[in-house]
Amino acid sequence: MEFAYNPRLIELKDRARTLTEKIIPFEEECERNNGLTAESHATIKAAVLDAGLQAINTPTEFGGAGLTVLEQVVVQDELGKLTNALWDAVWRPANPLAHATQEQRERYLIPGARGDRRDAVAISEADAGSDFSAAKTTATPDGNGGYVINGEKWFVTVGDVADYLIVLAYVQPEHAPTMFLVDVDTPGVQITKIPRYTHTFVYEHPEFTFTDVRVGAEAVLGGVGAGLELTRDWFTEERLMIGARTIGAAERALTLAVDWARERVQGGEPLINRQLIQGMIADSVVDITTNRALTHQVAWEFDNADLNDPNQRKTLHAKAATVKLAASEASNRVVDRAVQIFGGRGYIRDYPVERLWRELRVDRIWEGTSEIQRLVIANEANKRGLSNLLSFPAPVTAS
Repeated sequence: MEFAYNPRLIELKDRARTLTEKIIPFEEECERNNGLTAESHATIKAAVLDAGLQAINTPTEFGGAGLTVLEQVVVQDELGKLTNALWDAVWRPANPLAHATQEQRERYLIPGARGDRRDAVAISEADAGSDFSAAKTTATPDGNGGYVINGEKWFVTVGDVADYLIVLAYVQPEHAPTMFLVDVDTPGVQITKIPRYTHTFVYEHPEFTFTDVRVGAEAVLGGVGAGLELTRDWFTEERLMIGARTIGAAERALTLAVDWARERVQGGEPLINRQLIQGMIADSVVDITTNRALTHQVAWEFDNADLNDPNQRKTLHAKAATVKLAASEASNRVVDRAVQIFGGRGYIRDYPVERLWRELRVDRIWEGTSEIQRLVIANEANKRGLSNLLSFPAPVTAS
């Protein structure tokens, strides 16, 4: 059993760290202006392409970096140190696009991998959040091979800049869950509201309505009826990457807090000499190191699993939920302690720990709440047994 980074992972981590350092200077602009200028976005895009970290989850033949899941986790860990969710400026096409046809690849995936197009996943609705099977958006056959989509979607992250959406809708009359590729300039697609959120995100999370939106049969992604499976796979990947990013964010917050505690003198000596401060630092080290190890382990399991085996896929779905639950809650604890160590300064938006504190809160909500993760984990324990969740599996040939 090998726990050291190999040369490839070390090189990727260094490359991701360098890219992160190039993007950090844009944090204050993003916080101050609730976003970045087109010029700033162009500068970041050039840096991403120069680093070769565009579309890290997309095969190289389609223009991506073609990283393994473990390699992606190592990169996301570094990018997670960015505030204002600037990690999202390092684009990563949604994984349902892996099921794109050749025509769809040419139209969506390949330009998306280059950074010339941007997708946004439209799943959640007013009455369908973590339970995405409750979505009410419909796609009715038009009699000519196409479909008419009606409904609404909420919390469409990156929807303000995306030029196409991956929309979950139910094909009638069979009520078959299906994903569709929908260009945002299609008649009937409209942004109806852009809510204000606690965090200052580099992109927005608009609400969309779809009113008699007509698409052809070529808009179906992955086949009619495959929507829930593709959605579950998307959630699985996103939950694992959330785990990696939140651990990176927690590390940055703790590093800043330790540096501050060394410098800040109260009662005649540095804060770091105070046992109550030392306790917070020690607990934070435990939270970060244990969850980083778990995240890397599960990522390794993905790379060594047979994803054509439905039982393995479902077990990995539960393990990704374990990562998301553990890492997001641990990182929230770490950043809260960091704010406490900074005292009043930790509550000023000029300080990265304050921004991280606001931003990490949503990681216990989006892509499935902590409560939903607990249900996923418990259901796996009930259906396939605890041993699959608690043991190290033997590697098999990856598909």
